[in-house]
Amino acid sequence: MTPSAKPVHPCFSSGPCPKFPGYSPLHLRNAPFGRSHRSTVGRSKLRETIERTRSLLGVPPDYKVAIVPASDTGAFELAMWNMLGARGVDVFAWESFGNRWATDITKHLKLENARIFHADYGNLPDLNQADFENDVVFVWNGTSSGVRVPDGNWIDGSREGLTFCDATSAVFAQQLPWEKLDIISFSWQKVLGSEGGHGILVLSPRAIERLEAYTPPWPIPYIFRIRKNARIMEDIFDGSTINTPSMLANEDFLAALKWAESIGGLPALFRRANENLAVFERFVETHEWIEFLAQRKDTRSNTSVCLRLNLAADHLKKLTDLLAEEKVAFDCASYREAPPGLRFWAGATVMTADVEAVCPWIEWAYKHVR
Repeated sequence: MTPSAKPVHPCFSSGPCPKFPGYSPLHLRNAPFGRSHRSTVGRSKLRETIERTRSLLGVPPDYKVAIVPASDTGAFELAMWNMLGARGVDVFAWESFGNRWATDITKHLKLENARIFHADYGNLPDLNQADFENDVVFVWNGTSSGVRVPDGNWIDGSREGLTFCDATSAVFAQQLPWEKLDIISFSWQKVLGSEGGHGILVLSPRAIERLEAYTPPWPIPYIFRIRKNARIMEDIFDGSTINTPSMLANEDFLAALKWAESIGGLPALFRRANENLAVFERFVETHEWIEFLAQRKDTRSNTSVCLRLNLAADHLKKLTDLLAEEKVAFDCASYREAPPGLRFWAGATVMTADVEAVCPWIEWAYKHVR
């Protein structure tokens, strides 16, 4: 039978992600439209975003936070192009974005002293293979595989190299061991569901030291330049961006940060994402034709929930089309480079009631296409 209840908000895209509950364009009414981002009001808004981000996440006071261009991709590329090459590098890749960083390091930066540790979708490579005399590059939460690093116990606290962590779908939903991470990047469009186009880059004192002591052998594109005369450009961490930011997008993120603060901050965000994952776990446990792509429970993502079904690819396409036609789940197909399946965003802006409502529709669509 066709389920009677539908999700109130059927948006389950893994980026851009759903807006927070109660969101309205009225949240943007105080944006300084038509004003320069370098004006007093423009820069104060960007500075507010940096400080609220720092406070909500509990970023250590000696770490620096900057708004940079081109989403998480731009933030992570900026870090790699500026700081890699000073020593060997170990890269851990188990899904599309980790593979992308591995390709950049070996094919574009052409680092000959790079070691690449791969794992298939659904698994983690053996993280204990990391040599912390080297720099270590990894994704904390595999958005396209639903596989995350369970903790930071494997990271050497007395490391010689730097840790480069792409944390874009982990920040605001999973606990990060800041003291073990030197470069952290993420985008606004993930866990807090803000508009895309901008990235956040967080740098430890050790990362700042590398920036000022090391000059890479390749040219740095202007959009990646954050130092001048061998000194870091401090004003970037005070709201002065490399290129023109969208004050509309910035206001949108500020609204999301304020919402997160209003519901109880980081613990509340963690709880919401974990509750959403728990609904999917109960559903999978009671249906033998569906399973998590993540092979280990402790590596299951609580934001990007990736599932596989015993259906051929063309039947999966029919299933996701049915869900969209019924307006119960939009954009829930697996990532184009991942194994065929389903991918539901379950981050903090998703209502648990909507996850509970969509599960019977998954079963209905499965039986329909079977």
